[in-house]
Amino acid sequence: MRLISWNVNGIRACINKGFENFFKEVDADIFCIQETKCQEGQIELEFKGYKSYWNSAQKKGYSGTAIFTKIEPISVTYGIGKPEHDTEGRIITLEYEKFYLVNNYTPNSKRELERLEYRQQWEDEIREYLLHLNEKKPVIMCGDLNVAHKEIDLKNPKNNRRNAGFTDEERNKMTQLLQAGFTDSFRYLYPQKEQAYTWWSYMGHAREKNVGWRIDYFIVSKQVEQQIKEATIYSQIMGSDHCPVGLEINL
Repeated sequence: MRLISWNVNGIRACINKGFENFFKEVDADIFCIQETKCQEGQIELEFKGYKSYWNSAQKKGYSGTAIFTKIEPISVTYGIGKPEHDTEGRIITLEYEKFYLVNNYTPNSKRELERLEYRQQWEDEIREYLLHLNEKKPVIMCGDLNVAHKEIDLKNPKNNRRNAGFTDEERNKMTQLLQAGFTDSFRYLYPQKEQAYTWWSYMGHAREKNVGWRIDYFIVSKQVEQQIKEATIYSQIMGSDHCPVGLEINL
């Protein structure tokens, strides 16, 4: 089974930059996107053989997630049942026979870390949500998780120590999640691989120089980590400040 996750930084803009070509070429069983930046009715985007599910933010032109799937789910859930978290369209959960798929667009802590306290609360609630699902069947969570977990996961760790996405607090929350029974699929296969990034600033020709961060993930329940077959970073695919990431897993 092949799964893809991509923060498209505005699906309407990404469509004009080759989104549909990559979608058709990669031929995923499940394709998740984050930061759609659109409301229902603002876009018609359907693909033959796929069902689609959208969760838009109440605020226009902001956040939002969507999933395209060849495999029809048993059930679909939007948000995590917490009103303080569920207005920004950040979570979609599909239940399948053998696993749950959670598409997650984690809030950014922002400049001056103005949203770091909220982010900490979010992380705790999401971990609790995933653990609840994991009691029933294995979980695959994908998305832009807005954290570079280890120093290997960004180009300039020393210079970014207190910047959003590389604070000790955010990194510790990722450690807590993994220690609670989950696996970072890419690092499971490639623990020492350097210069493997999924996001680049638009400033300073960062992408050309590969001055990036790895902040897009497939996280899986530890009990199925041995079924991971491949974890891919499609760094050559343009169209957003993020590139797609992929997971191949036998479930």
